[in-house]
Amino acid sequence: MAFLQLQALCKRYGPVDAVVATDLSVEKGEFVSLLGPSGCGKTTTLQMIAGFVDVSAGRILLDGRDITHAKPASRGLGVVFQSYALFPHMTVRDNVAFGLKMRKVAAADVQRRVSRVLELVRLDQHAERYPRELSGGQRQRVALARALVIEPPVLLLDEPLSNLDANLREEMQFEIRRIQREVGITTLMVTHDQAEALSISDRVVVMQAGRITQIDEPYKLYEHPRTRFISGFVGKANLLQGDRDHGGTAHVRQQQGDGELILSLRPEKIDLVEAGEGRLQGRIVTRYFLGSQWLYRVETSIGELTVVRRNNGDAPFNEGTAVGLDWSTELLRVLTADEVSA
Repeated sequence: MAFLQLQALCKRYGPVDAVVATDLSVEKGEFVSLLGPSGCGKTTTLQMIAGFVDVSAGRILLDGRDITHAKPASRGLGVVFQSYALFPHMTVRDNVAFGLKMRKVAAADVQRRVSRVLELVRLDQHAERYPRELSGGQRQRVALARALVIEPPVLLLDEPLSNLDANLREEMQFEIRRIQREVGITTLMVTHDQAEALSISDRVVVMQAGRITQIDEPYKLYEHPRTRFISGFVGKANLLQGDRDHGGTAHVRQQQGDGELILSLRPEKIDLVEAGEGRLQGRIVTRYFLGSQWLYRVETSIGELTVVRRNNGDAPFNEGTAVGLDWSTELLRVLTADEVSA
């Protein structure tokens, strides 16, 4: 039996179904991300697990125990909020110790557990500082330490990195994963950032309009998206019209028009070759320098395609250049129709 189970979990607000018949099993020690756009139901799902939002239907099981209607405090879960919710008048040490003191843990145990978790999050040298004296990343680690110090069975992260700048976000992604692996705690994270979810999760749960549309390992999710929505939301994708040949192999239609298939082709899977070569001819409309990559918009007979090429130090293609486009047929992904409206 899975450590954390959601069984046909639902949340309704009047006539609106915020979360619809959601089933999810999370193994002990696993890191799972709920990924989707605003309003897809991911935060509501997390809040139902935490006990902050009442369940309309379905069940939540934790290690075989039904906690569907249990009070938040009795669930014993660790929660890190988007805002961190630190007490500004308390030091780092006192912020982290607060939950233990509320549980009337012996003073010696409080000191030992707080010291251990501050060392874990690399804040032991800042124990006597106040939140206002810390950087955004340090405040985030205080919130994480406060959630971990109570030794919860499950850690819930609600958009934990959304208040950080881009460089710090990336650094803290890997810091969270390091801490999670070191502690071995079962973790469920809500995010709208696909790069964040793909980089540190064992599995990613994509949600759309209150429903789960795909659950997969990050690599499989990116390489084999099930629907048009997932293909476009999880990374960049060229959506193309396609048909099957007599052998059943999918191929791209060479002229604009409806095909029997919708195909997805990732921008980095396309090669730019000499004009007259490749599967398709085009002309570079615009180019964008992304540091480690060049992104090209290429006008073709089947519409504008996006191509991403690694920056290997060579001179880039100029705008207006005629080029050929080539790809391997096995890199085309056949998509099913979206199961719900966006």
